Amino acid sequence: MAPPPGRDNPLTRSVAGLIGVGFLAVMLLACLGSLPWTLGSSGREGEIGLPRYNQGEAREGRLPPWWWPVGKDRARRLNEGVPEAVAAEIAARHGADAEDVRARTSGSAAEELRAHWPRYWLGSDVLGRSVLVRSLSGGAISLGIGLSAALLSVLIGTLYGVVSGYAGGRVDGVMMRIVDVLYGLPYILLVVLLAVAVDALVERRVASRVESLSKERAAYVERGLSGFDAERRQDKALVRRVEQEALERIGTGELSAGRRNAVNVVTLLVAIGGVSWLTMARVIRGQVLSLKEQPFIEAARAMGAGWGRIFGRHLLPNLLGPIIVYATLTVPQAILQESFLSFLGIGVKPPLPSWGNLAAEGLVQLNPYESHWWLLFFPCLLLGLTLLALNFVGEGLREAFDPKRGRR
Repeated sequence: MAPPPGRDNPLTRSVAGLIGVGFLAVMLLACLGSLPWTLGSSGREGEIGLPRYNQGEAREGRLPPWWWPVGKDRARRLNEGVPEAVAAEIAARHGADAEDVRARTSGSAAEELRAHWPRYWLGSDVLGRSVLVRSLSGGAISLGIGLSAALLSVLIGTLYGVVSGYAGGRVDGVMMRIVDVLYGLPYILLVVLLAVAVDALVERRVASRVESLSKERAAYVERGLSGFDAERRQDKALVRRVEQEALERIGTGELSAGRRNAVNVVTLLVAIGGVSWLTMARVIRGQVLSLKEQPFIEAARAMGAGWGRIFGRHLLPNLLGPIIVYATLTVPQAILQESFLSFLGIGVKPPLPSWGNLAAEGLVQLNPYESHWWLLFFPCLLLGLTLLALNFVGEGLREAFDPKRGRR
């Protein structure tokens, strides 16, 4: 009388996969959940309208994390940033001159000054912007582009592979030869060509719109001045007023910074997703070639079921396992590709942050004289841990959907 075997939950077979899911949940909550805050404005004087990820003071540039020890020279520089009223109050309590107190790097007066230093959890960059805020917003952009590009890649690859495998014959041969040709082309070249083509198209449309609206403004000004006599038309104040009214009513046609950033991001995710579906198409084609010879597919075809019904009721449920697994493994690839392109300056353009261009900005700050290591370390750390967690999740799902790995 052996005890009955315990039930095996396939989703909990991989401990590493569960750890990866937990870390990804934290990263998504931190990056995407804080996006409204990082994109909002703090309302500080001189920075109204700027998002938080692009706000900073140059005098607070290249500051290390507040918990990292600083040298004497940097401590004196930070003391210089303490408001004069605060420094004078501290100096009065210690019976010393304010300048003398600012020059101190140890002692009780220095400790009180240190309490008024600007505090950055992960340090600040060259322009005094918080690395933590830029890493969070950059993580949201990198994760958003990676997830969207992976979803697009899975959608294209699944449809392409299903059509190729189910049609068979010459259609399958032609479609797979197209995949082989695309495999032979350099990936970076395809992405750059797509990005350049979209940029050129957008610039051409914007230039055409600017020219058209310029003519409309000129006609509006002409109509506005037609009701005045010749002497009144020479009044520069009147002309400026009518031109300003035309500008407010018609506009310039130029893309705003936010719209241009949105166009660049969408172009990048379409370019990455548009060239990353090749492996998915081959995998799905192989699964369809195996499934369409199964008896239940033959029975459905004999009963007169159409292609759409066979795909929705019979093929798709049996393809969900491979689709989910390869989709999970495609996400880290898409994030890494976006970061690599942004690192090269082809992807997300500054001041909009992403983990790739943050790493590029931090790389140039490494030098033997004074290394600002935090500018490179933290974006790369977050990127590396996220990619590792995504690979753990992919391996866990692969083990969960593989019946040969199930416990008996």
